[in-house]
Amino acid sequence: MSLQTKSLVFLQRMLFQSFPAVEKELSNWRNVASLIPQPELRKQALASLREKKFHCQGGSVYATLSPAKSLRRQLLKAIVSLQTISDYLDNLSDRSGIVNEDAFRQLHLAFTDALTPEGRDHDYYSCYPYFRDGGYLAALVKTCRQALADLPGYKKMQGHIMELAHLYCHLQIVKHLEEGKREAILKKRLEPLAQKYGLYWWELAAATGSTLGIFALMAAAADDGSKDRAAALKETYFPWIGGLHILLDYFIDQQEDRRGGDLNFCSFYCSQDEAAARFKLFLRQAKDKAAGLPEPGFHLLVVKGLPALYLSDFKARDPGYLSTCKVILQEAGAFSQQLFLLCRFLRRIGVI
Repeated sequence: MSLQTKSLVFLQRMLFQSFPAVEKELSNWRNVASLIPQPELRKQALASLREKKFHCQGGSVYATLSPAKSLRRQLLKAIVSLQTISDYLDNLSDRSGIVNEDAFRQLHLAFTDALTPEGRDHDYYSCYPYFRDGGYLAALVKTCRQALADLPGYKKMQGHIMELAHLYCHLQIVKHLEEGKREAILKKRLEPLAQKYGLYWWELAAATGSTLGIFALMAAAADDGSKDRAAALKETYFPWIGGLHILLDYFIDQQEDRRGGDLNFCSFYCSQDEAAARFKLFLRQAKDKAAGLPEPGFHLLVVKGLPALYLSDFKARDPGYLSTCKVILQEAGAFSQQLFLLCRFLRRIGVI
């Protein structure tokens, strides 16, 4: 079976198995969120579930990797609950008009707690002005923990997962601080590591913001796994696939972030030509490394699917970005261009 045929098999599983299962999971969480007593927390929880559904849909592709249906269900539960935590905390940090580093740090303990099946709980809202969530955040943490505990290889993957999780949380805490302060903190921490990969500091910062590497390691934990496999996955997703993921996300949000005064890593490029050249670098590295992994058809589907998913968004149709979009899709290849047309259709009918 060719790599493209294998990719199509995974794509079929995602559309016809994972997407309906994600909708069922999110429906359950919407029911829980609708009962949150505090209006602001309820508003942000429901908004994150409504507006960021495609994050869970995209992550659900990793649940298709396991050959065992029971483990696919557990993977999906873990992915949806963790991504929902991520999206909810992002809203609490970004949309409530609060700028408090201690509050953001305490909130994000929920993310790392969710990845620690035998860990202790924390008071996530202890520094936040709102706290009456009716147990919503704790329920998300508990669901993720229980699902991960059922994955036979999770302990072997956990060290790499937590390393990515701590990098992720650091970015989420810092990126919502005051303009100027946030850039200085990120640059100081990440520039030495960025030089190791031949990247700009903001490109490495983008890579830390992706949950895809965590999901890939979770999927590998659905079997006995190995330390070599974990290291290969981590080195492929961080910084290459993860960086491509979040840079595409920021690329289509540039106008929106400029209006809102939000941090956008693509704004650091000196021109659209430079941005296009750097996207080509990330795509080439991601495709090359994904081809060397077990199940290369799956990981290449992720790499080629990312430009299709993000550039099919209406926000990418801004005239100033069209030439860069064309370069990215050309570099991604013919299969990615076909996926782009599929994603446009799925957006049109409201699936994503």
